[in-house]
Amino acid sequence: MDLRFSEADEHFRLEVRAFLEDALSEPHWAAVLGRGGLGDMDAFIEERKQWEQVLGAAGWTCVGWEKQHGGRGLSLHQEVIYNEEYVRARAPGRANHCGEHLLGPTVVHFGTPAQQARFLPPIVAGTEIWCQGYSEPGAGSDLARLRTKAVRDGDDWVLTGQKVWTSLAEWSDWCFVLARTNPDAPRHSGISCILVRMDQPGVTVRPIRQMTGSAEFAEVFFDGARASADHVVGPVDGGWKVAMATLAMERGASTLGQQLAFQAELDRIIAVAKETGAAQEPVLRDRIAQMWTRLEVMRLNALRTLSAHDAGELPRAAMVQKLYWATWHRDLGELAMDVLQESCALTDPAYEDLHRLFLWSRSDTIYAGTNQIQRNIIATRALGLPRK
Repeated sequence: MDLRFSEADEHFRLEVRAFLEDALSEPHWAAVLGRGGLGDMDAFIEERKQWEQVLGAAGWTCVGWEKQHGGRGLSLHQEVIYNEEYVRARAPGRANHCGEHLLGPTVVHFGTPAQQARFLPPIVAGTEIWCQGYSEPGAGSDLARLRTKAVRDGDDWVLTGQKVWTSLAEWSDWCFVLARTNPDAPRHSGISCILVRMDQPGVTVRPIRQMTGSAEFAEVFFDGARASADHVVGPVDGGWKVAMATLAMERGASTLGQQLAFQAELDRIIAVAKETGAAQEPVLRDRIAQMWTRLEVMRLNALRTLSAHDAGELPRAAMVQKLYWATWHRDLGELAMDVLQESCALTDPAYEDLHRLFLWSRSDTIYAGTNQIQRNIIATRALGLPRK
């Protein structure tokens, strides 16, 4: 296992760092630094959409895509470096994560040449924002139970149904929607992935106010919304395979960048512990040490996965990552509240970031695959245990 980056990779790191330092030095971006991450995704939306176009114009979007599709064709290690430096610079949270990391790669792998020509360039340029229409009120972890339907009408598909927990739906231009196109097929069949324009009659977006106070998620209702027959990605009724491939792309090279954000949160908690006197309490000191150690284990496991990727392998240990970091982050939120002690009242604006960390981290063990589902995946796919 090689835990080091090459000399060429470190030169690339300096290139990324120089670009970010220069671009973010403009006063226009001062208020947006460090904003727009998880639990804060509805902050400074318009500014962050502008930032997407700044990145696009400079060639710093879609860096892992092949050059023929508008990317830089970076190696996985260089993608990791880019994400690390992006977090280190406190650059604004990406407004088009779904477009760049989910829909775009899906169109690269499953889309037609015409779809690639139409949809990839605006993602690279940062001019079209995407959201994901998967989860429904009755189809969360069991996505195959989805009931949103699409019926063919001439050259269009007509959609009827509801999606929920749709990130940034209120500000998105397009949504890639899983819909049932053959109601008579088995539930994992008869589903298609359809690209739907958001600003049209028949699409209603209702923001969901969370306990963090933000409304980054929304319900989306389709009532006669239309999509071109040419906007089905992959085969009609073959959307389940497309959807599973899209979900697999959700956990990529941004992992180590995410861990730098975790480190920054832990550093903030340590600083507050010293401020409140909690750092003098042996039990809390021990918990802080445990969180640091667990974070280091997380980092080493991610590096081991990268090393295995270079060797053309995917270690079984990679399957524990989502379960591991989600549980760690939830525990970090609880530690933040205990460190604040009598200052933990949610009305104290001096600690708003830690309040948001605690409230948001409650959801980490639910979204993108609940802890229970993750344990099932580890049991069956990594350990080979029977499904029943």
